[in-house]
Amino acid sequence: MTIREFKMPDVGEGLTEAEILKWYVQPGDTVTDGQVVCEVETAKAAVELPIPFDGVVHALLFEEGTTVDVGQVIISVQTEAGAGAEAPVQEAAPAAAAAAAPAAPAVAVEAEEPAAAARQPVLVGYGVSTASTKRRPRKASAGAPAQNGTAPAAAPAAPAAAPVLPAVPAQPSGERPLAKPPVRKLAKDLGIDLAFVVPTGDGGVVTREDVHAAAAAAIAPQAVPAAAPAAAPEAAPAVRAAETPVSASARETRIPVKGVRKVTAQAMVGSAFTAPHVTEFITLDVTRTMKLVQELKDDPDLAGLRINPLLLIAKAVLVAVRRNPDVNASWDEAAQEIVLKHYVNLGIAAATPRGLIVPNIKDAHAKTLGELSTALSELVATARDGKTSPADMQNGTLTITNVGVFGVDTGTPILNPGESAILAVGAIKLQPWVHKGKVKPRQVTTLALSFDHRLIDGELGSRFLADIAAVLEHPRRLITWS
Repeated sequence: MTIREFKMPDVGEGLTEAEILKWYVQPGDTVTDGQVVCEVETAKAAVELPIPFDGVVHALLFEEGTTVDVGQVIISVQTEAGAGAEAPVQEAAPAAAAAAAPAAPAVAVEAEEPAAAARQPVLVGYGVSTASTKRRPRKASAGAPAQNGTAPAAAPAAPAAAPVLPAVPAQPSGERPLAKPPVRKLAKDLGIDLAFVVPTGDGGVVTREDVHAAAAAAIAPQAVPAAAPAAAPEAAPAVRAAETPVSASARETRIPVKGVRKVTAQAMVGSAFTAPHVTEFITLDVTRTMKLVQELKDDPDLAGLRINPLLLIAKAVLVAVRRNPDVNASWDEAAQEIVLKHYVNLGIAAATPRGLIVPNIKDAHAKTLGELSTALSELVATARDGKTSPADMQNGTLTITNVGVFGVDTGTPILNPGESAILAVGAIKLQPWVHKGKVKPRQVTTLALSFDHRLIDGELGSRFLADIAAVLEHPRRLITWS
């Protein structure tokens, strides 16, 4: 019998640590290649980790709730003697590959694979970071093993920078790429087609380093500043008192800041003091839009789709972008250039148990109303289940945050790093309004648009916001302006 170790993997986000949220196995349990053994939370999202070999769990080296550095051994498995690296799986057997891969977003690495000294960590959605990564100080108790009393292996040094491999067709015509199940899952989560990855493994096998290199090559040409990881447009709410038991006499409670909340705070500070923010407001009558929402709900052609005001607000934003394309841009600090985007990846701020995240709808500008409704429903459901993958949060261009669901009238949202604008939608309330010369009760809301003044001047920002309001006041413009 042989003891094999599985280390905390670098899940492709350029981060150095992750918190173990939940163990799905215990010592003595039998595990198989591709079986999910634990759920961890990085600063980007919660992901499930599959084990890359068969055997019986020997020990869990860290307890739930422990923050572990990338590269440290988290679980040891007793395997049959002589069990080596698994053979690569041909994609020609899709049923077998699907069975080996976990259903939820997950990323794994082979425990025996040495850290590639030539790979540079990638901040998903923000290119290759040029700053050196610093580990936070570790508490003496944090590294204590939970089960077998042996100290875990020290984390490897941060890998050095390397040139990015070009994303060119790497497989001979007609042949399927060779890759192990964990590598296939990593490629899926990062949105990488294995057919376009240059393999460097023995026998033409695609390794996880190859997938990371392809992801970096796909992101780097967009020249998005590597300022901070993607995070929510507003600071995540503090942990509720009910979530942290305290004694009745306690006067203060200290809550560790980690995971999504930690990077949210860092990203918002970076955004607030990097991009010059301007916020404009407009209050408008959305009675006609609310009537249209009800009519669409009753339309048999849209049966089964989720129709709500946010859907039409998103559509109004897309129409306004089409009329004002210069708002859809990013700032390249290194080149001192404005990068105009000819696509709209529309971010939607979503509240989750671990804080606010901003997944985005890819190519939202090209979707029909029905397709946009389906994408919104899937995005929100995935976020609430904690299954949003890093790929879903990268490359956003504009964001909508709906503070109205909390009864809030408006706010001054902070830009998602790397994006040009964010629209806050306030509560829709029945209010007195002058309509056709008379004061009548109408459905009224307030929109607040924050934008990067390096990219968008006052005139352009005002026209963009006014166009969004004009569509929502007279939704027939969804047709006449399209």
